[in-house]
Amino acid sequence: MPAIADTADRDNVSTMSQDLARYHRQMLLPDIGHDGQRRLLNSTAMVLGCGALGCVVADLLARAGVGHLVIVDRDFIELSNLQRQILFDEDDVADAIPKAEAAKRRIARINSEVQVTAIVDDINHTNIERYATGVDVFVDGLDNIETRYLANDLAVKSGRPYVYGAAVGTTGMAFTVLPHTSGEAPWEKYESGSLATPCFRCLFEDAPPPGSSATCETVGVIAPAVGVIANFQVAETLKILTGNFECVGRTLLNLDLWTNDILQLRVYNAYEDGDCPCCKQRKFDYLEGTAGSSAAALCGRNAVQLRHRQQADAVDLDALAARLREHGRVTVNEFMLRTHLSENNKQYEITLFRDGRAIIKGTEEPGIARSVYAKYIGA
Repeated sequence: MPAIADTADRDNVSTMSQDLARYHRQMLLPDIGHDGQRRLLNSTAMVLGCGALGCVVADLLARAGVGHLVIVDRDFIELSNLQRQILFDEDDVADAIPKAEAAKRRIARINSEVQVTAIVDDINHTNIERYATGVDVFVDGLDNIETRYLANDLAVKSGRPYVYGAAVGTTGMAFTVLPHTSGEAPWEKYESGSLATPCFRCLFEDAPPPGSSATCETVGVIAPAVGVIANFQVAETLKILTGNFECVGRTLLNLDLWTNDILQLRVYNAYEDGDCPCCKQRKFDYLEGTAGSSAAALCGRNAVQLRHRQQADAVDLDALAARLREHGRVTVNEFMLRTHLSENNKQYEITLFRDGRAIIKGTEEPGIARSVYAKYIGA
């Protein structure tokens, strides 16, 4: 059976507990067993976003014994998250803990053998390759489509699997990308033929126009839809990390839990029949920064994120907090500053991270968000 990596050479083997008792039930599965569990313990999965999907994914991968989780999320926790984001609680909301850090602390109590790297940052073309060093698989917990194209670009360029998932309202979609490479990927070495799949851009060549797609804010979301999709993603990830590529799904899962409709769309020929800019033409527009935006509306938040070009940890949050307290209530910790302000009879909440990135809540207009940022934070 092909394996995604030679687990014998992984550096963290000696640090892992030799007692596999907690994984006994899943090790009873013939396709996992002792060897498969060792592969999991010596694997690294990157969870892209730690919102509703990402929480379930990170939780279950940790419980399954994936040895290293890299969790990247730009956001902090709000009360409305608790309806579906299962790693968090009311204390996290009160303490204004970033999602990635809160997830790390929670997972440490779930499975202390799992190493978690928490990255509080916006995933973009300038940092995703650096954050993905040593990662075996990308698992989608994102809330915007542009970053999905970015993750797909990196997956195809580097020849690593990408497990896509999305949920909104009562519906969800999922698909697993095993990229076409030069024939060196383990899923391309089966005697019966290559198991490589279409990529995300083969299926959705262009991003939909802004405002044309449903979001959590416009139609809401129920936790069961999130849970079903995330559980499917985790199952696919476990197949990949244990080398069971022949068991990876080759259809686009599409479901609606309210109407009980479940579709598995046959997309096998999307690669052969199309001329994908990414995996056929090898154009990585999102990864190279020639596609995408620097301002993004956040799902369900009435907020805009602004990416600010500045060196990491360059903002003196304590000094800024002292200046902002005359304008409104301010809270600050080692990760971020948050302040509530009134501007032109409208209420805004600014959350500022040390790298200068900000989330401006109270508007969906990038121009207004930039104006508020410039006035209170600076250029």
